[in-house]
Amino acid sequence: MQALGTLPAPIAAPARLQAAPWPEEAPARSTIEELGLTPRKPDWSRGLAENWRPGEKGARARLSAFLSQALSDYPEARDKPGGETTSRLSPHLRFGEISARRIASSIENALAAGQAQARSAEKFLAELGWREFSYTLLYAFPDLATRNWRSRFDAFPFVDDESGFAAWTRGLTGYPIVDAGMRELWRTGFMHNRVRMIAASFLIKHLLCDWRRGERWFWDTLCDADPANNPASWQWVAGSGADAAPYFRIFNPVLQGQKFDAEGQYVRRWIPELAELDAAAIHAPWLASPVALQKAGVTLSHSYPFPIVDHRFARERALAAFKTMTG
Repeated sequence: MQALGTLPAPIAAPARLQAAPWPEEAPARSTIEELGLTPRKPDWSRGLAENWRPGEKGARARLSAFLSQALSDYPEARDKPGGETTSRLSPHLRFGEISARRIASSIENALAAGQAQARSAEKFLAELGWREFSYTLLYAFPDLATRNWRSRFDAFPFVDDESGFAAWTRGLTGYPIVDAGMRELWRTGFMHNRVRMIAASFLIKHLLCDWRRGERWFWDTLCDADPANNPASWQWVAGSGADAAPYFRIFNPVLQGQKFDAEGQYVRRWIPELAELDAAAIHAPWLASPVALQKAGVTLSHSYPFPIVDHRFARERALAAFKTMTG
């Protein structure tokens, strides 16, 4: 994206909008608030409202907060899900409440004013560029959400693991970093990007579920799910997409949790039943001592499940499945 040079600034909003006459036979005008579109009984959107303020004003406020609070540490902190380490602008981009050009221009202005380091600005602009790349893919391949970009993946021997898929959607796989992400998603309509990769890898490569099932679940639950990024990202994890992760890259969810949520802050927030476990045990509670489990009030298979699949077994099974596909 930097190769394009400095992007033109966004066009200023017009000073005055000339509204078309309101037809006499049309219903009376209503505001968004008067329509009462948010759910009432039950109000299942409360978690979404805590994390997202829809509209252009909300988008501008989110951008301002990111520039002042998180951009400086973005390259190092962006993979850590335990705090406000990313921009969280994706829902606003998804619904056109702010443009990629306005965001890029704001980043460039902050850099020019000495309010941002070059490394931080470049990294964020690169991530914004990946979003635009996904739209390029969708333009060239309109069926990106239903067809493998790499046709050889059509032969991949996916498995219909209904119980595994159900456990994944409910955040009950027995792998805390995966479960924390799936619960965050269900509660807030958002999931940290690093955890999205871990959760997607688990579904595809640990359970051998078709990536399209995961893509559809994210489409139904993510506030920022759009027709380009969602399928492009799932195909990237599966290995079937453009410039995708190699098929043999199979995330170890325990190591991923230990690396990116070292103190267990993220897991404790979304899996309160594990909150009293110490950092050494929280990403693999089945390996904790009986004393540690008792002290933390954790009863495996009762308060929290054992892993639904062994990582080593799942990894070997996935690699074997990929070999049958490639011959």
